[in-house]
Amino acid sequence: MDVERQVMDADMVCVGFGPAVGGFLTTLCRGLVDESGAPVVESAAMPGMPPQVICYERADDIGFGVSGVVSRARGIRASFPGFDPAMVPLCTRVREERVAYLLDPIGVSRRPRMVRLKDRAIRALGKRLPWFAHEAVELPYIPPFLAKHDGFAFSLGQFNQWVGSEIMGSGLAQIWPSTPVAGPLIENGAVVGVRLADQGVDKKGAPDAGYMPGMDVRAPLTVVGDGPVGPVGRAIDDAFGMPAGHHRREWAVGMKLVVDLPEGCELSEGTVLHTFGYPEPEIFGFLYVLPDRVASLGIFVPSWFDNPVRTAYRYLQHWMQHPYLWRHLKGGRLRSFGAKSLLESGRRGEPFLVGNGYARIGEGSGSTNVLTGSGVDEAWMTGVQLAEAVLELAKAGRPYTKENLEAAYAARRRASWVEAEAKVAEKARDGFTEGFLQGLMGMGLAGFSKGKVYWPGVSRRVHERIPSLETYFADRIPTTEIARIRAECAQKGLSLHDALMDRVGWPPIEYDGELLVSHQDALLLGGKVQANPGYADHVVFADPGVCGRCDTKICIEACSGQAITVNPEGGAPLFDREKCVHCGACLWNCSRPHPRNPEKTNVEFQAGSGGLHSVEN
Repeated sequence: MDVERQVMDADMVCVGFGPAVGGFLTTLCRGLVDESGAPVVESAAMPGMPPQVICYERADDIGFGVSGVVSRARGIRASFPGFDPAMVPLCTRVREERVAYLLDPIGVSRRPRMVRLKDRAIRALGKRLPWFAHEAVELPYIPPFLAKHDGFAFSLGQFNQWVGSEIMGSGLAQIWPSTPVAGPLIENGAVVGVRLADQGVDKKGAPDAGYMPGMDVRAPLTVVGDGPVGPVGRAIDDAFGMPAGHHRREWAVGMKLVVDLPEGCELSEGTVLHTFGYPEPEIFGFLYVLPDRVASLGIFVPSWFDNPVRTAYRYLQHWMQHPYLWRHLKGGRLRSFGAKSLLESGRRGEPFLVGNGYARIGEGSGSTNVLTGSGVDEAWMTGVQLAEAVLELAKAGRPYTKENLEAAYAARRRASWVEAEAKVAEKARDGFTEGFLQGLMGMGLAGFSKGKVYWPGVSRRVHERIPSLETYFADRIPTTEIARIRAECAQKGLSLHDALMDRVGWPPIEYDGELLVSHQDALLLGGKVQANPGYADHVVFADPGVCGRCDTKICIEACSGQAITVNPEGGAPLFDREKCVHCGACLWNCSRPHPRNPEKTNVEFQAGSGGLHSVEN
């Protein structure tokens, strides 16, 4: 039905306050006034005033829902010459880097035959290998394309707060947290602004007590920086499609902790550890030592890890207890927990960067470098480039058409180091679609050949690659036993991953109440999940009938907050937004295609308020 909505005019509206929009607004605000503070461009919405620039952020604070980062920070340092990490809490220079291959100290990891042979050889050589200790081999050489030795390790949440305060202090832009945007306003093939989410509705979006329709904010330019799972960017993709040959089939969920390191920990501030090989070969890990004996650490569980019951949280706890890491972590204390989906398609996941009335920046624009594992600085730079383009067009009085934005913004991006390095990385991870060793070799080939050589692979949609439980565990668990475990878990309302991991030999986690805690306790320590009332549920199952016929339900197993659970009555899973951390893992961790678009899954991730409250993680 038609609903009467309030309308507000602005000159520019931004969606999502992450590093990309931070770079955009930092650069834009500096260019909107001259040395005397007088506006160099006049607002069309409010003549006589500087341009009216508004940014809407879903989370309840501009620093919530992000994570620890290591970055060379070339673009960030260019924006802040002489940047002193002491200005930002939990920020330090990278002083030492190590990359370690972790062997399986338990003997239950699913390792390809060649990997098992390699592990046996490493153990047989033992002390003859100078870099082998604590069931791990430290690489004697870090390839230059992976090194971050000239960069910073920091909390992105703390950095975003610092940047946001600088922007708000200028008085030239407004940032509104706790204001989810429902989607773009599209008229005659152009984006003309955004619509804020309705308030005072029930969980299905129907008007309820205190109903207030979301406002329409109209603007000549909409800056889309809402990340890979943001509803505005995905709605624009639905409306205008993707460039030929581009797709978003490669993802990862990053699950992260911030911890107080124990007394006597030998790791010094500025140390960066990266691991691979355990708890499963496909899972990568990281640990960054920040100031005051605080560390940010976690794992990445990628889409090409074809386990139908992949769970980041339990794998994270096994990873922490690996002897190589546990010697540094035992006795530590959990400060905060978080998770985020990462778009791992890189340049191949790049949408149309511009159109009439809009421009895309940041991770959702395909800026992440999948070879170097770097995304924050690239996202920041895309924001800087767009701001320079916008100032150029505004000063010349030229409208924000597709042609003008192509010439001013897209051309800048194509001529920059962001694009040059993205081309090198474009096919660097193709090999992982064929196997773990192929992926590692492919990254090495691409890195050392500047992208000229790589390991080829065939990218497949998630529903085309995820095997059934029976197929995946065929060599470990009889089909009849899987059926029994599935029935028992369904009856108890439990997910399958713990039961199946126990069955194949993973030891139970012995909680210590400090660092090793239950999944639900992790949600409560150092922050909390906030789901503001009066909004519709943001996780929706497109066709509940499909869910009823699904016997895998990866959305339940992969949910970072245990917000999606077994429905004891069958049908679609249950969703409890009071536990949702807004990571977006359910959006791509679904083995059933969307009824109207096979490139998407049966899970829809819509506009929603709240999320995980932790400025550290």
